[in-house]
Amino acid sequence: MKLYTKTGDTGKTSLVGGRVDKDDLRVEAYGTIDEANSLLGQAMTLLTDKEFESIYKELERIQHELFDCGGDLAVVKNKIPYKVTEDMITFLEKRIDVYITEAPPLERFILPGGSSAAAALHVVRTVIRRAERCIVALKKEEEINEQVLKYTNRLSDYLFALARVVNAKLNVKDVEYERSAIVFKDKNEK
Repeated sequence: MKLYTKTGDTGKTSLVGGRVDKDDLRVEAYGTIDEANSLLGQAMTLLTDKEFESIYKELERIQHELFDCGGDLAVVKNKIPYKVTEDMITFLEKRIDVYITEAPPLERFILPGGSSAAAALHVVRTVIRRAERCIVALKKEEEINEQVLKYTNRLSDYLFALARVVNAKLNVKDVEYERSAIVFKDKNEK
């Protein structure tokens, strides 16, 4: 098997259902997902201690799901069933709810960073936010699997919550943004 095909030498690439320019919104969207997935793999190299074993497995699951997101975004005409489902989003929501209880209470914006692992997760979070913006732009022009947009939105929240948990497990305090008002309130507070 050859790794190179030369079919993209003219600036076009194949998708499920057709060929498009390599700067097409679809390619930009799934390319940004691919970038985030690569950065997630890099972040995972910082989470190999025994105490992060379950988190590492979760992130590996998410890497597979990011491939699913990219695959769904690469479908020009819905000729195959989509892979990203509501169940994947529900999983992220459940994990976010758990992680919120494992980190110190949060009232203000925080600076991305802390430990190396948390900082790397924040980088992935921001790339996922960029992917989300690309998906929104694509959705304005073409049909997409709406679950991918929901998934990326929830994934960025998950990564934020997880970065805070990683800092907490490593006894590294999040640094609050100095000029932040109180922006996070308990739902039960008035």
